[in-house]
Amino acid sequence: MRLPLPQFAVDNRPPEHIAEVIETATTEFLAQCLEPEDLSFPAMPPFGSWVKAMDEESGNKVFAIVTHVTTAPIDSVHRARALGLSLAELREQQPQIFAMLKTEFRAVIVGFETPAPNQNGNPPTQGQIFQYLPPRPPQIHQAVYRCEPSEIITFSDTLDFLRILLNVKGVPMEALTAAAVREIYQLRNRDRQWLVQTGRTLSILLKDDYDCLRYILGQVHG
Repeated sequence: MRLPLPQFAVDNRPPEHIAEVIETATTEFLAQCLEPEDLSFPAMPPFGSWVKAMDEESGNKVFAIVTHVTTAPIDSVHRARALGLSLAELREQQPQIFAMLKTEFRAVIVGFETPAPNQNGNPPTQGQIFQYLPPRPPQIHQAVYRCEPSEIITFSDTLDFLRILLNVKGVPMEALTAAAVREIYQLRNRDRQWLVQTGRTLSILLKDDYDCLRYILGQVHG
């Protein structure tokens, strides 16, 4: 039987609320995806997709990009083994399997938004966005959400975050950068002017690595 934490009760959880921070550091955080109520695997955020988490003490909204996703048994001693069953057959014959697995992802922090200023009773406006590391990352057990398209579009009006992506260690940074840029490009309805500006920015950052630049832009257009 699954016993979700009370604050993660499905009835009260918006669909964009997908995970919880279980490990945190200055530059990145590790999150565990929340378990669905039905017999299915947790929603796995795509590589290069945009997520956010609140630092509740400061009120900062921290933006991050998914760099690595894993699904593995909760029990680290016993590895999963091949069963030769389809998902439908697993649900019927081995339903306990779904409660024995966890899905986790790492996300690199690319910036943050400060709390909106007090408007003397008026609806709050957007806070100020910074494309560098926040004073502190989101803390353990903070909720992680998918970013709204409007948030991604607004954040990407400035392109300083590209420098962070190009310096991520331990992942294929060309593929990571291309995936993040490709999502923005699609959300912006294939805005050619934005893509040209992005290409110019990347050409400056990668002035000594033309092959890398070509690889990234080739994946975005693909």
